[in-house]
Amino acid sequence: MRRDFASVSTVGEPAGPEPERGRTTGGVPARTRGTREKPGWYRPAALAVDTLGSALPVALLFHGAGQPHTVAATLTVCPAWLGVLAAHRRYGARRLGEARGLLATVHDWLTLVGVLAVVRVVTGEDSPPAVALLALVPAPLLTALCRALTHRHLTAQRRQAHAVRRALVVGEGGAVDRVVEQLATRTDHPYVVIGAVLVGPAAQHSGVPDAGQLAAAPAGPGTDGAGPDAAAVLAAARLHHAETVLVAPGTLLCGERLRTLVWAVQDAGLPLVVSSGLTDVALRRLRPATAAGLHLLHVEPPLRRGPQLVAKGALDRVGAALGLVLLAPLFALVALAVRLDSPGPALYRQTRIGRRGVPFTMWKFRSMTTDADRLRPRLAAVNEVDGPLFKMRADPRVTRVGRVLRRTSLDELPQLVNVVRGEMSLVGPRPPLPAEVAAYGATARRRLLVKPGLTGPWQVSGRSDLSWDESLALDLGYTDNWSLTTDLDLLARTVRAVVDGRGAY
Repeated sequence: MRRDFASVSTVGEPAGPEPERGRTTGGVPARTRGTREKPGWYRPAALAVDTLGSALPVALLFHGAGQPHTVAATLTVCPAWLGVLAAHRRYGARRLGEARGLLATVHDWLTLVGVLAVVRVVTGEDSPPAVALLALVPAPLLTALCRALTHRHLTAQRRQAHAVRRALVVGEGGAVDRVVEQLATRTDHPYVVIGAVLVGPAAQHSGVPDAGQLAAAPAGPGTDGAGPDAAAVLAAARLHHAETVLVAPGTLLCGERLRTLVWAVQDAGLPLVVSSGLTDVALRRLRPATAAGLHLLHVEPPLRRGPQLVAKGALDRVGAALGLVLLAPLFALVALAVRLDSPGPALYRQTRIGRRGVPFTMWKFRSMTTDADRLRPRLAAVNEVDGPLFKMRADPRVTRVGRVLRRTSLDELPQLVNVVRGEMSLVGPRPPLPAEVAAYGATARRRLLVKPGLTGPWQVSGRSDLSWDESLALDLGYTDNWSLTTDLDLLARTVRAVVDGRGAY
């Protein structure tokens, strides 16, 4: 979903009289109340869930197992869990609701286990290790669930322009356009652009209100030492009630000029953010450094080899093999339903393109009539998506059972065979057709650097409801930023996506 900035100067403003403003510094609002604050129940809810999730299982399991120190164990585990979370700043306002937190929860839980292991050795506590570990399992599960629900709620709030910060963008026209357009593509961030201060004569076309302009060449400081740059930016911030200044550096705004502007904005009490120009690079791949006074960002390369890739391959094949064994009865029932519903084989095979452009035969339960491939050219004119993909909500080639299979994603299950054979992964980009790959440009071909997946970012983000550009952006983001924790997160989200069924047709 895109965030519309065309009339953004009023987004987030409550109706009626001018809202109460907080204390100001230099005439700039230091804080604006109302719809731009996160809901106040996030922290109490997190504390309540973490307290009950750590204390109740320990109390119940230790009491049920007849352990003599149930109260002591409960009063140790609960504060330890809350202490670990607080030490990792999980209850800070900046972090609440900002991420689903799967990796963070695992890290917190491992820290808790380490702390309690030390306590166990020091105190001589002798409860059975299996009981002790089992009692600790619910805590991270409930914490992760609470974080996921909070993140989902916050994302929904931000789609309605709540819990956001009013940002004033400063930079050259082209740089401002790129920042604004990138922010407009998503709604899961806290910034709503309410105006732009342009540097130099360059035009700006993003639709954001023009809040001022800085000369191409920097002028000398005024009597207050700040100069006209700071005066123009701070005046625009006051006029538009900005809560953050977002600077996009460029050839006309760098070095001493940028540093002076940063000083002035921060001295006025306004938070300041600098855009690096990088997009779709995971934060874990960035490492800040300094050299000769320059602030640098080292960008780690994507994972293309090493232990994580080996572990991913092993988990893929073991998980797929286990799935084939456990789901064998379901496979038989689905195959029977397909055969009884329409003439033809239960399985459908199709050539797809895998990693590095290598073709392979992909298996699915047949969800269309047997002449579906022959009929597709006749339906090209009614394709409902752009780009090389072909999708129709009411495709006449889909059978009755096929609609159920597509709605529940059961038609994809035979691809577990492809995963066992190493042609696919459990998680990855959608496997493309040869005709689609033939239409790829250099950018789109980058998605072929990893194995296609049984599920992936496309499947959990709307599937066929997405445009080609949105699907490509998701796949490229996964290709460059995947990790084992990313895969686990996508697998967990796949369950909700299948139940929801949005975009499955």
